[in-house]
Amino acid sequence: MEKVPMTAEGYAALEAEIKHLKAVERPRIIKAIAEARTHGDLSENAEYHAAKDQQGITEARVADLEDKLSRADIIDTSKLKGDQIMFGATVTLVDEDTDDKVKYRIVGEIEANVKQGKISITSPIARALLGKRKKDIVEVSTPGGGKSYQVLKVEYK
Repeated sequence: MEKVPMTAEGYAALEAEIKHLKAVERPRIIKAIAEARTHGDLSENAEYHAAKDQQGITEARVADLEDKLSRADIIDTSKLKGDQIMFGATVTLVDEDTDDKVKYRIVGEIEANVKQGKISITSPIARALLGKRKKDIVEVSTPGGGKSYQVLKVEYK
């Protein structure tokens, strides 16, 4: 079994999602199935089939999240220090072509959300950044072509 690296915040978010699915979604779906059953013939009951499909999706999500939590390797990023980029680092970069600044935090795959500035440890940019330090130049191969960044800041929170 392969360990799944994640931050303590990511672990807590997964626990909260499981709790929500079990405490809110399951009862809602069970109620929807029960109500759909009262509408008669189940073989032609679209509401029943939709609710059963939703139940399957929800149960699969719960099982997947529980599996990831059981294999979690929680890394306490508040105890990390140094100027070398590794898991949990918050990195400020400048695009060498456009001078645009971006800030990313390197997190586990399941926690990644680019809109929140969180990139997966397995993403091309994170893999290119690992081991680098402030002022290093990083070449990243992306589907849109190569990008070049300079590391402006490395911090751990």
